[in-house]
Amino acid sequence: MPSAPSSASDGYDIALKIGGAALAVGLPLGSFAWLSGNITARLSDAGSWVPYRPIDALLHPRQLWPRLDETFLLFAVRILPVLLTLLLVTGAAALWARYGNRFGGGKKKVTGMAKARDIEPLLAKAIEAKARSLRPRLKNAARIEPRDAGVLLGNLQGTKREVRMGFEDVAVAIMAPRSGKTTVLAIPSILAAPGPVLLTSNKAAGDAYTTCLDARARVGRVWTMDPQQIAHAERTMWWNPLADARTLDGAGRLAGHFLAASVDASQQGDFWSKAGSNILSQLFLAAALDERPITDVMQWLAFPSDRRPLDILRDHGFAAVASQLKGTVEGPPETRDGIYETARQYASALLNSEIAAWVTPQKDIPEFRPADFVTSSDTLFLLSKDGGGGASALIAACADSVMRAATAQAERAGGRLDPPMLAILDEAANVCKISDLPDLYSHLGSRGIIPITILQSYRQGQKVWGDAGMDAMWSAATVKVIGAGIDDPDFADKLSRMIGDHDVETVSTSHSESGKSTSVSMRQERILPADAIRALRKGSALCLATGMRVAMLDLRPWYAEPGAAELAADSARASKAITTRALAKQTPRQADFDQAA
Repeated sequence: MPSAPSSASDGYDIALKIGGAALAVGLPLGSFAWLSGNITARLSDAGSWVPYRPIDALLHPRQLWPRLDETFLLFAVRILPVLLTLLLVTGAAALWARYGNRFGGGKKKVTGMAKARDIEPLLAKAIEAKARSLRPRLKNAARIEPRDAGVLLGNLQGTKREVRMGFEDVAVAIMAPRSGKTTVLAIPSILAAPGPVLLTSNKAAGDAYTTCLDARARVGRVWTMDPQQIAHAERTMWWNPLADARTLDGAGRLAGHFLAASVDASQQGDFWSKAGSNILSQLFLAAALDERPITDVMQWLAFPSDRRPLDILRDHGFAAVASQLKGTVEGPPETRDGIYETARQYASALLNSEIAAWVTPQKDIPEFRPADFVTSSDTLFLLSKDGGGGASALIAACADSVMRAATAQAERAGGRLDPPMLAILDEAANVCKISDLPDLYSHLGSRGIIPITILQSYRQGQKVWGDAGMDAMWSAATVKVIGAGIDDPDFADKLSRMIGDHDVETVSTSHSESGKSTSVSMRQERILPADAIRALRKGSALCLATGMRVAMLDLRPWYAEPGAAELAADSARASKAITTRALAKQTPRQADFDQAA
């Protein structure tokens, strides 16, 4: 290995540091001395303007301004320049401390991560070119707005270069609670969406719903489905979940949503779960064929001996399905009662008249039709509580219906939606458990349907879709965004290995009779070890895009962008309206209790 006397290299380092410090301080100090000396000389008629000579102004001011009074000279080229330099340094330090994080300052930049050339397809020029090829209406546009070209993910760390996913990408975001997943991803994406937007969420006040409500109302109609009154929204729509259940496959999908909302993936294969789901699908099919409301299914479940579903199925040519239903009804009472009770538990939310009203025909209230929605610039907010059971099944079923309607429309339009539809599935593992979502990921992007599934952890996805399902969705996602709060050591290590290694220079020092010497060697180490991923700061995220090196992003929350003040006012107004509606529903005793508290 090459070696060199330590004293020589140490001397060079010291000299370089001293020279850099002298330049950093001396240049502004000399410039201020030259400027203030000239201004003082002109104001006192003690000389003409001297060309830029900062060193002479600092070291030999009398040569430049020989007629200037000694007191003026001392103040102009000694005292005032020192004060101005101190003010400059203090101000620069304060600005850097406050705003440096936006431009890569105030934090250590990770070496070995992707540079701009490594993620070229996600940067402005490539994203714009891709948008022209994907969206016919933009092909000949003189200029394309960034929002029309792709979804903003953030800035490449330490730069102002925007990183965007295109309108053929599908994304998975894993970000812990309170890590800003709504403020940096959901809300900016919704506000900038060029077409229809679907959002699922379990929160309303102070969240994406209130922040985006008025803004999206200015570009299209806002539909809100709030069966559990998260936002205490007035019922201004109803949706028919049986509209897509007129086939055996459609009825099976609807029943599958009730199954997924009630039990984890590990339990969905047992006898009772499958049998209960089968009964629901058969009864959903009968109700859809006879154009009955979905609540009639609960009546049939309460009385297994009711023959109307059997007659409906036979009359519409589903004799085999009717035979299966009859076999269950006439089977051993213990088995039949267990199957029906399982199905009743899955669909129990339909017993709640307030929930059922959102999915049954309502007089003088418009029906939400997915086929019309996907060709509009409207917004659909789907709200449900965590663990909402059957209520979250209706949320998942509605989201699924919209995405299938979008797929059908894309096929009719030549293969893609233009403008594309954005589907933000926030809290997907809690309120939008679409069983085959991992499979849908393989083709939604090519249809102009852009899903962004937001999870709190990788294990949360495994619980809902199983190991194989979550692995499939992770693999199919062309963009993965990993934010702060990754506490799963296995997943953190997996990410660390995916990010890879880089060469690190190691300097070692040895001592001998001839003196001290140093040697340099190279070794490989992880770019980001697991502990560094766990400690990823808020405001940063890893971006893993197909076929590219992993990039570190500086995230951009909506409240730091232009127009934030107006959005904040909109959010405050919408949140206050939620509180007003909630208080209006309270009984006098509840109101008195809240007032006393």
